[in-house]
Order: sequence, then C-alpha cells, then structure tokens
Amino acid sequence: MDTYDFIIIGAGAAGLLLADVLGKDPYFRDKNILLLDKNPKDQNDRTWCFWEKGDGNFDAILHKRWNHIYFGGQSFDQRSDLSPYSYKMIRGIDFYREYLSRIQHYPNITFLPATVDKVVEQKDAITVHTDRGTYRGQKLFNSILDADAMSSQQKFPVLKQHFLGWIVKTEKPVFDQGTATFMDFSIPQEGNTRFMYVLPFSATEALVEYTLFSAELLPKTEYEQALRAYLEDILEAGNYTIQEKEYGQIPMTSYEFWSKNTDRHLYIGVAGGWAKASTGYTFMRTYKKVKELINYMKADSPLSSFIQKDRYWYYDLLLLDVLYKNNGKGHLLFESLFRKCDTELILKFLDEESTITEDLKVIAACPKTPFLKALFGRLF
Repeated sequence: MDTYDFIIIGAGAAGLLLADVLGKDPYFRDKNILLLDKNPKDQNDRTWCFWEKGDGNFDAILHKRWNHIYFGGQSFDQRSDLSPYSYKMIRGIDFYREYLSRIQHYPNITFLPATVDKVVEQKDAITVHTDRGTYRGQKLFNSILDADAMSSQQKFPVLKQHFLGWIVKTEKPVFDQGTATFMDFSIPQEGNTRFMYVLPFSATEALVEYTLFSAELLPKTEYEQALRAYLEDILEAGNYTIQEKEYGQIPMTSYEFWSKNTDRHLYIGVAGGWAKASTGYTFMRTYKKVKELINYMKADSPLSSFIQKDRYWYYDLLLLDVLYKNNGKGHLLFESLFRKCDTELILKFLDEESTITEDLKVIAACPKTPFLKALFGRLF
C-alpha cells in the first residue's frame, strides 16, 4: 500500500490551492503528498468570481475584470463604481491548467485521477480506498461534501444557491462591458429569491445566469424559460447563440460542517464550510482559509480545532433564517441594503473585514422585523 504524509481529495479550488502552497513552501518539502480527483480537470466546468482591491495573485489568469457593478431591484436600481475594488472572474479551465502545471513541478506531489470509494480513519493513519488502489496517509484534506449529514439535521436551515448560466453571443451590441450585473431582482420572484447575474465580456458576449436562493431546485425548463425571457424582454438582445452552459448549486447554510473534523481528517472547501454561507462566494474565502491552514499546520495545532465561530457566522445564521422563512421577500432585503449602504461597505462586510461600527451600519440597513424574529427565535 502506498503511503503519504498528506492526502488531498478533490482538485477544485481548495485542493489545488492547498497543494500549491504545500508544494512551494520549504517547510513541507519533505512531505509526500497525494492529490486525488475523479476528473482529469480538462473541462471548463465552472466560473469563479470575487472582488479585491488593486492587483492580486490571480490576475495572470483572469478572464475579465470590471470596475462597476449594477444592482437592480423592483423599486430601486443603481450602477456603482467599485473603487477601491474590482470584480474579477476566473474560468475553471484556466485555473486548472495553471495550478496543475505548477503541481507537476513539485517532486513531492502526485496527482492521480481516481474515484474515492471509501475513507477509513484508524488510530495511526487514514486509509483512502479508490478505483485505482488503496492509499494510506497521516493526514487527509477532504473536499467531498457530506450532503446527507447536512440535509438530515434540523438545527440549521439549508437553502441552495442554484443557477443556470448561458454564455451568449449576440448579433448586435447589447452589454455594457465595463459593468457586471451583480443582482437584478426586476424579474418575477414567484415566491422565492430570484435574480439575474450578468458578466459581459464584450458588447456582444456575456455570461447570463438565472440564480435562486431557495430550498428546492427547479425543472431545467424553468431556468431556460427565465433566461430566454430576460434576454428577449429585458435586454432586448435580438438574435443570439448559446456558446456554453453552466449549471450548479452551492449549499447556503450555517450547518457546522467542521463538526466532523478530527486531528487527522479535515474537510476543506464547500465541504468544510469555507463558502460564505449567506452569499455562496467561495473562491477568495478558500484562498484565505488555505493561508490560515498553512500557518495553523506549522504551529502543529490540531486539525479538529481549525474552524472557530466568529460574529460573521452569527450574522449569516440570522440572514439565512430570514431568507428561509421569508423566501419570497429576499429582494426587499437586498434592495434595502444597496439603497442605504455604500457598495464599498457592503463588499467589506461580506469580506468579513468590517469593524463593529460598520457592521451596525449594515445591520441598520436591513428590514428590522424579520431579523428581530430570527434573533428571538434563536435566543428562545
């Protein structure tokens, strides 16, 4: 049986970012590392977006960046200058190519396309059974989501951020290529929180995505009908062709994913609760969590204690309680937020870098009654 110091399951953002940092840090040079994923990562299967100030570590592989965003509500809309931030997009395939290329140059890391069948933790090691063989490791970093454990618990509501996106090419200029549509709630809500998300690459090409925050998925045809209606009736796009499609879902919950962590087995990425529970944004949070994890490992701290709750966890908990119980009124919450707060403050708050005083400004901008009900529901 092949033995490794570290085994990483999943070559998505969390797995590849972690493998890259472990590979280039001299501190871990003597550690043998196995990276497993059931896919060879040669397809453009996702898009990651994030905001940050100025230039960043991922600029070389950006597909596009925007300096303005548009927010559309049913009674309010605005176009905002993002300064000092930029909104940035990375295509999955560009990220995979860059980071798999890096990993090939680290002599202590092996990437193996394999499907994981079972993980067994023993007292002195962890064994990972795959369709390519069985591997033994001292520590396991696992990005496989335990959806059953999340869905079967009753303590924390579980919403899904689910979406269908089309990259479309139009015959005439339609899009403002300098402005990303962050949320457009002008569409019918149908008892849920529903919005359009538009990332224009040029005046004639964009990713147009129909997104919901709700408990249940939709039939595929309903996403498609909404996209067609938006393109034809709102954007008046005229003739267009669909070049690519992107479907996905991200759990939105304050469920304590990390409760299953042990000193040998750490869940990472979405499976570890690294996605922002109230928004689904994952990429930059994962990047920051990986840096925290590396420092944590160097201090020889127990993996079981890596994640700690902070005040933002409680903010997300209350917001998700509100959205779960008032799913058709989510647009009112976001309209109130963008109407009363500067966009820079909202992004800083969502980045979990705000001060207590700034937190209070954001909280004051939200509808009071549903949040007070959610708070009392949690306290009593």
